[in-house]
Amino acid sequence: MRLSSSPSFTLRRALLPVVAAVALLGTAGSVGAGAVEACGSVITAPLARPVAADDPCPSSDPVVCRIRVLPMDQKVEAQRTRMQYHGLLEDMHRTEAAMREAGATDEEIARELVDMRNQAKEITRAGMTPEEVRILEQRNIAKYGNPLGPTADQLYVKYGSWQQVIDASMRTSYAVDRELSLEYRPCPV
Repeated sequence: MRLSSSPSFTLRRALLPVVAAVALLGTAGSVGAGAVEACGSVITAPLARPVAADDPCPSSDPVVCRIRVLPMDQKVEAQRTRMQYHGLLEDMHRTEAAMREAGATDEEIARELVDMRNQAKEITRAGMTPEEVRILEQRNIAKYGNPLGPTADQLYVKYGSWQQVIDASMRTSYAVDRELSLEYRPCPV
């Protein structure tokens, strides 16, 4: 039986929407202001002004290209959504620590964290427009064959170890963060 089915991890999973809301509310006041949080997401600069839709995009990532042309109000909302996502990634760091303390194997931890990351994507996408979700899902289907991204098994095949799957599950897209003027710094657990 996987450790993630224990009551404490089931409770944590049930609280993900609450964690997401708290993460969003706790950082919303600093969006675009160049403020720095102690850990988690850090806003490193005000958001760049949108570019013309016909301006060539220097990135191969369609998500980055889409963000570049968003009107400023939508760009601010995208930044808030990304900050919410980073708050959920912080919960993953705490879960890893708790599972290690409970004696879970790297495989059990990796599978739980990949599942949590997919849940974090679902939670943050709930606040997006259908068009934004469609773009993200198309990218992931093309890349992984899954609208939410890679599975734990796909990551294991790619990286060759469950520890590397754990590390990968808690990484964030530098290009997307940069386009939204964010720098991710995990909180210590």
